[in-house]
Amino acid sequence: MKHILLIIALLLLPLSLYSQGESIYFSDAIRINFKKYKKDSSLAYRKGDTERGKFLFDSLVDHRLAGTIFDDYTFKKSGGGKLTLSSVEKPIVLITYASWCVPAPGEIPAINKLAQQYGKDVKFVVLFWNRRQDMKKAARKFSSRITVCYAHESYKNDAPIIASMKHTLGFPTSFYLDENLKVIDIRRSSIPTGPKKSNYNKGYALNYNSVLDGLDKLLINRELTKEHLATK
Repeated sequence: MKHILLIIALLLLPLSLYSQGESIYFSDAIRINFKKYKKDSSLAYRKGDTERGKFLFDSLVDHRLAGTIFDDYTFKKSGGGKLTLSSVEKPIVLITYASWCVPAPGEIPAINKLAQQYGKDVKFVVLFWNRRQDMKKAARKFSSRITVCYAHESYKNDAPIIASMKHTLGFPTSFYLDENLKVIDIRRSSIPTGPKKSNYNKGYALNYNSVLDGLDKLLINRELTKEHLATK
């Protein structure tokens, strides 16, 4: 009987944390909720139900991950040195990639354009799941306004980053964090299909608009926070 009660308590724990408005870390929320999400989404994709798969991802983000506090990870920068997320004093757009994962045509130019337009107000970070020597060529495609970093299973201290990000939500995935590292949104990239030229144009538009939508949520949240603090 005690064993059954303990299981029930653990199942209800995520709901109680969220309902009480208490902040939990992103990595804890992933650990609590990912197993069920993976089981349900794997079943949906095996059945070819991509709409169900997308719905499950969006539900995980909206109801379990948004509002959590992103872990204060430290990433290795491709140009040398390190970047600790808490050292960034403005909202962050964090996009994960891997050198072997070919981006959609127009995807990187769209991100570079947005970094030029919004880099003053938002920190753009690209994180490769690679060793440094394996991502150097791919890193050169990104604007100098974007901080390119890397993490890999073989590197010391990267295990928590790999476990909570790479081995759960996959990549390419975009994380939108406010200046206090609160998760505002998480999105996946869309890869269009079609003729090469229209593929580029469509890829550019889809990725530009997707990241822009996330930026809008991030910046609107920032303004609402400022207004709230001003009224106190």
